[in-house]
Amino acid sequence: MVVALGGNAFNRPGEPITQETHLRNVDVAARVVAEIMQGGHQVVVTHGNGPQVGYLAELQKDNGTFRLDALNAMTQGMLGYFLVSALDKYLGRGRAAALVTRVEVDCDDPAFKNPTKFIGPLYGKEQAEALAQRYGWQFRQDPRGGWRRVVASPTPLRIVEIEAVKRLLDAGFVVVAAGGGGIPLCGDRGVEGVIDKDLASSLLAVELGADFFMILTDTDAVYLNYGKPNQRRLDSVGADELERYFAEGHFPPGSMGPKVQAAINFVKHTGRRAAIGALEEGYDVFRGIKGTQVTP
Repeated sequence: MVVALGGNAFNRPGEPITQETHLRNVDVAARVVAEIMQGGHQVVVTHGNGPQVGYLAELQKDNGTFRLDALNAMTQGMLGYFLVSALDKYLGRGRAAALVTRVEVDCDDPAFKNPTKFIGPLYGKEQAEALAQRYGWQFRQDPRGGWRRVVASPTPLRIVEIEAVKRLLDAGFVVVAAGGGGIPLCGDRGVEGVIDKDLASSLLAVELGADFFMILTDTDAVYLNYGKPNQRRLDSVGADELERYFAEGHFPPGSMGPKVQAAINFVKHTGRRAAIGALEEGYDVFRGIKGTQVTP
C-alpha cells in the first residue's frame, strides 16, 4: 500500500523549521506505518516538502545558485533520512530505505506556459522585476501581499524509479519515495516545477498495483461545504459520487482538491479502496473506521 504524508508530518503551522521539530513530528507517521506493517503489509511512504523547499529557496533568495529540481532532490534526501531514522525506532535498523525519485512529465504540458505554483519568499515589485530579468523567473502577486515566484505544476506521467521501488519492496524494505511529488523530468533533464505530491503518490500507487492508497493530512475527513454552517462530513463515498462533488467545486485547488482528485484517480484505475484522513488517526483510517473511505 502507499501512504502519502502531508506537510504536517514534519512541520506544523507556526512551528520553527528545525531538525528537532521535524524528528519529533515524524515519529507519529513512523508509528502509523509500523502499526500497518504488523499485519504483514508492504508499505511505500510518500511525503510533501513545501516548507523545506521554501526554506532553502529563502536561503538563496537573491541568486540562482541551485535550481528548483536540485532543491527538490536535497529535501527528498533530508526528509527521507528523517523518516528512515524514525522507522528504525519501531521496525529495527535497516528495514527502511529512502529513494530520490524522478517523475516524467510532458515537455509540452500547458502548465509550463502558465505557471501558478508559488514558491520561495515574498519580494517587493522592483526586486521581483530585477530577479525576473536576471534569471528568467516569473512572478505573481501573492494574496498575502508582495510578489512571489511561480513555477509550473505539470501532470505526472510515469515514475522513473518504479522498478527500483518494486525491487526494494520485494526485498522486504519499507520504501520512502516520490517526496514532494518527485523531481520533474522532461526528456533527459530535470526541470523547474512542482508536481503535486498527492497526484504523484496516486500515480505511484497505480503503477505498483497497490491494494490501498491512503492520504494522511491535518484534516480528519473530506467535507462538503467545508467551514460553512451546512458542512457535511463524508465518511464513505463512491468514486463517481466524489467526482461529481469535485466537478461542482466543493474542493479548492490549494487544499483538499488535489487529495480528492488523487483518491479518485487511484480508485478508478484500480477498482480498489482509497482513504483520506488525519495523520494522528492513520491506523484507524487504514482500518476503515476513521477518515473518508473512497470506494469503487
